[in-house]
Amino acid sequence: MGFIVAIDGPAGSGKGTVTSILAKKLKLNSIDTGAMYRCVTLQMIRENVSLDDIEKVKEILEKIDIELIKENDNLIVKLNGEDVSKEIRENPVNKMVSNVSAIKEVRLKLVDLQRKMAETQDIIMEGRDITTVVFPNADVKIYMDADLEERAKRRFKQNQEKNIECTYEEVLEDMRKRDENDRNKEFGALKIADDAIIVDSTNMSQDEVVKKIAKIIKNQKKTKKLEPEIYKIRPETKWKIVERKIVKWFLRTLYKIFYRVKVSGEENKAKAAEQGGYIICANHVNMLDAVAIVVFSKETIIFVGKHDLGRIPILRWLEHLFDVIPIKRNQQDMEAMKRCLKTIKDGKALAIFPEGTRKGLEKNAKVKNGAAYMAIKSGCPVVPVGISGSFKLFTRFNIKYGEPIDMSKYKVKGIDKTKEKELQDQATKEIMDAVVMLTK
Repeated sequence: MGFIVAIDGPAGSGKGTVTSILAKKLKLNSIDTGAMYRCVTLQMIRENVSLDDIEKVKEILEKIDIELIKENDNLIVKLNGEDVSKEIRENPVNKMVSNVSAIKEVRLKLVDLQRKMAETQDIIMEGRDITTVVFPNADVKIYMDADLEERAKRRFKQNQEKNIECTYEEVLEDMRKRDENDRNKEFGALKIADDAIIVDSTNMSQDEVVKKIAKIIKNQKKTKKLEPEIYKIRPETKWKIVERKIVKWFLRTLYKIFYRVKVSGEENKAKAAEQGGYIICANHVNMLDAVAIVVFSKETIIFVGKHDLGRIPILRWLEHLFDVIPIKRNQQDMEAMKRCLKTIKDGKALAIFPEGTRKGLEKNAKVKNGAAYMAIKSGCPVVPVGISGSFKLFTRFNIKYGEPIDMSKYKVKGIDKTKEKELQDQATKEIMDAVVMLTK
């Protein structure tokens, strides 16, 4: 799989133009997915096929030939060998394309084609559900947005430049209807992916938008190149054990000098360890709290941390030394999940911040279900931890371990995915309620 940049957003947000510029600037292959849906729409119009005639739609999909060709920096769109670059942007297609793109059979066919295009090349794609359906594990996810009126002005200007007859009021009304339709589709609806970076271009120039997104892409490209190093597991040698003890002693000494750390309830870890491996769930107040949990524990505690921390050499070295498990946030990182479950199976303590970010509770961030999922799946207990304090120099901060929580009551066989998710939500709430109580 190549390097994938996925850009979502409503009609008129500028994603098409920006994607084209970024493709040239960063030497990425640009695939206009919107043009592909427009070709299907145009063919349906030509053959007078209604939206509910699925059999006829399938016939079109079986024989349709779509080509996207770059000529002198311009995109030439060919439908069954005919240049339709202008025709697919005209009003008949504009009014129907949103409904056509909601047809399940159409989306499945084109999504399959788009994924095949990404197997062997570095690409940048824009569309309505690129980050959520087509490429949910894209390397970079951008959601471009802008006010409705601003988007209508841009689309009206584009139409004038292409000699497409329409009024601004018509464009505004069409866009309002399309927004409503796109966001409420049963299949392939316009949504903001959990890990997408939102770029609101309402008050930004095109150059500012391009510069901002280009920087995000370049940083992520550097991270991806480092992934073999980030995910590398350092063998457990005698020297590594000695090195870890020295570093742990040194860091603990620094904490004792600059902070008054109070640790209580450690007997609760011993209770949990009687059953084998267990999960520690703590609130995340400061970047220093994870280190404090590790260096003030006699037991080996293996943390789960966001994988892009590994871009920094010193942090990558520490992660390898303390066997930190890197994970891609808001994605189904199966490799990280396997390492987490193995850690528990090996009888060790796995530490997770369910908030997923510092001061997540204060920010009303959505608490992640990962810890609950693994605890239920492995049958291990969860030890809640409350961390409190200002983390100002020479002040006290507290690390308080609570009673282990038995997760076995949430493991029910023979239930559907919806009920399983509800139980994980309930388990997560119980864990976080205990964590919050320990911070008081």
